[in-house]
Amino acid sequence: MSELESMTRDELVVLARGQAARFDEQAVVIARRDAQIAVMATQLADLMDKFEQQAQELARLQHLHSRNSSNSSMLPSKDDGPGNTPPRKERRAKPGGRSRGKQKGAPGTALRWHEDDAVDDRLDRFPQGACACGADLSDAVDLGVVDRYQQHEIPLVTVTVTQYDQHAVACSCGRTHTAERPGGAGSGRCGYGPSLRAFAVYLLVVHFVPVHRVREILTALTGAEPSIGFIHALLARAASLLATCDFVVRTLITLAFPLCCDETPLKVGPATPAEGKVEAKGYLHVACTELYTHFQLGDRFMKTFRQFVYRDLEPDAVIVHDRYQNYDSTQLGALNNQLCLAHVLRDLAGAVELYPEHAWPTQIADELRELIHRANQARGRGEQALPARIKQVALRGLRHAVRIGQAHTATLEDIRPGARKARLLLQALREREDDFLRFTTDLRIPPTSNQAERDLRPSKIQEKVSGRLPHLDRAKDRYLIRGVLSTAIKHAVNPVTVLRDAFTGMFWLPPAATAPA
Repeated sequence: MSELESMTRDELVVLARGQAARFDEQAVVIARRDAQIAVMATQLADLMDKFEQQAQELARLQHLHSRNSSNSSMLPSKDDGPGNTPPRKERRAKPGGRSRGKQKGAPGTALRWHEDDAVDDRLDRFPQGACACGADLSDAVDLGVVDRYQQHEIPLVTVTVTQYDQHAVACSCGRTHTAERPGGAGSGRCGYGPSLRAFAVYLLVVHFVPVHRVREILTALTGAEPSIGFIHALLARAASLLATCDFVVRTLITLAFPLCCDETPLKVGPATPAEGKVEAKGYLHVACTELYTHFQLGDRFMKTFRQFVYRDLEPDAVIVHDRYQNYDSTQLGALNNQLCLAHVLRDLAGAVELYPEHAWPTQIADELRELIHRANQARGRGEQALPARIKQVALRGLRHAVRIGQAHTATLEDIRPGARKARLLLQALREREDDFLRFTTDLRIPPTSNQAERDLRPSKIQEKVSGRLPHLDRAKDRYLIRGVLSTAIKHAVNPVTVLRDAFTGMFWLPPAATAPA
């Protein structure tokens, strides 16, 4: 007989009530633990959200620190910044084995011996002093020239003060004539000449020397001590004198067939951002060719694009640019595009780092480099376009790699920094193939906008040297002058001569480009 069977009814009731009480106590404990588990689950979910946010922020920071001049538009001068990843050595499809430095057969730049008719001055030098025997060497017999040496030197520059007295003369008919002041002379009694003014503007605009340092340089080299205000005012004066040349350059740009375009942020104007803006900056736009350079200072909105050269271009003109969306706006008209392949190659370098296990970024880059190389060879042979059979070989590989890349990146769940950029690049390569490869149809078209980037690079150097340009109007004057002088340099014309001639009333104008045969 079991213990329960031997118990009376009252004893069983007491036992059941005790068990019920214990069950209630356990239920309270379980409920308390459930509440603790719910709280911990909520805390764990919050921690997971924070972890995901921190993981995304870490990925973003790692992506930013991995940016350099080889995989983004970052300047090469920032590659060695704290925490930055140095550029990877570029892998070429067919290494050429070219060594650094001067190449064999390239023309040298060493000083050359000048013949007698090209020597500006000649000085005979004789030994001075006395011989060991005590005789004076001035009485020694001349044995002729035994050593020759040509020295290239600049004369010591010092300011000379010249007074110009303008005379009046009376003609026999009774009329009086007064001589004019020399070219570039102002209305005051004293003034600085055109050479000094040209040198000051040259230092300001071409070499980005701040105004105070320009004064120090002029004082150290010439002895002149112009005021800071005078030097700064030269920008407006030079810009007004060169405005006609700038207009001619702009007109010639609109008549060009291929032209490179770009824009870059510039610290200009007041340091306090305008209402509704986060940063106080403008954008410097450039349109250029191998012979002409034209700048415009503004912002990155359509109004500035409409005011620039785009709507005045010839119908068959081709612009090379970086795929910024405004270039595709119908407000600019129907433009013929060549999308810059240098930007594409940098984006593909970033894709290589993002997808190290995939071959399609490297394959696309290799095919594009091969097309550029073949186009350069065809241009060197005097051909007008890349032969179709050569183009088709690279085109097949390019299209195949793009399809593979789109298949690997089709999912939208990849939210890593750079993933969306890679998807958009692959989409553009498939949908805008003609715009990427237009340079193969006409070899006058460059495959990159490197010319525009070269013409914009001085503005970034100026920003590093001098910082913000606080006066918007003077900044516009500065880049009007810069465009004219850049054009002069491209035509092998001395920029100081252009400035000096402008200050004396003689204006240089660039010639129109001749179409290639």
